[in-house]
Amino acid sequence: MGGGATVTKREVFQPAVYIMANQNGGTLYIGVTSNLVQRAWQHREGVADGFTRRYNCKRLVWFELQGTMELAILREKQLKAGNRARKIALIEMANPDWRDLFHETAV
Repeated sequence: MGGGATVTKREVFQPAVYIMANQNGGTLYIGVTSNLVQRAWQHREGVADGFTRRYNCKRLVWFELQGTMELAILREKQLKAGNRARKIALIEMANPDWRDLFHETAV
């Protein structure tokens, strides 16, 4: 038997709903994920084709952690069904300066 221990990276699983934006008051993208840090990084780096890459939505401006993926998906649908003014109000209540919250989640 060998002498070294094998260290494996454990996958993070924390359901979340999030909003990405391209600028203050700009284009919004609402998504759901089980790994917010990884998904926000993918949007920031433009590694996948799609809406956020096309519209340059690289700023994580709002997120909400959920207990299960089912709850996260329900919340995402609720937010997507709402009007733009409600989405902006939600962002501005928690993040009035539209700061990029990515580095706050990647700790």
